[in-house]
Amino acid sequence: MSKTIIELSRADRRLLKALQENASLSQSELAERAGMSRSSVARRIRDFETAGLIERQVTLLNPRMAGFNIEVQLAVAMVEHTDENRRSFESYVHGLDAVLECFSVSGDRDYILHVLVADMESYTDFLNTRILSHPAVGSASSTFVLKRVKYTTRLPLD
Repeated sequence: MSKTIIELSRADRRLLKALQENASLSQSELAERAGMSRSSVARRIRDFETAGLIERQVTLLNPRMAGFNIEVQLAVAMVEHTDENRRSFESYVHGLDAVLECFSVSGDRDYILHVLVADMESYTDFLNTRILSHPAVGSASSTFVLKRVKYTTRLPLD
């Protein structure tokens, strides 16, 4: 289901950029950065939330400081490409806390999962008991992240 693209003014873009950089800024600080009044900022944020442009506001944590030392890009191939297998696997993945993101992809594999766990033992257990044991999964291939070179959640609105 496609959503309508929202036309953004220059001030809207400045406001959204500031929110993406730091959602805890006060309305006064946001107004200053966006070149808008405080009341306009409040109204535009409410409009963006109602329209679904702003989906939610979260706090980003440092995974290493929280004890998550193993980061993996896990490529998964289905046994068979049926709607039932796809729905079953996608529903199942939503319940796996170790999976931060899951993408349906083209190519040799069907899904790429971004997985975060504490240690290698935890990953081995996750792979064997959670992924490879799923009846729709035919095979999986792990690529271990050595270093995060770039990470952002900010959309390029410039």
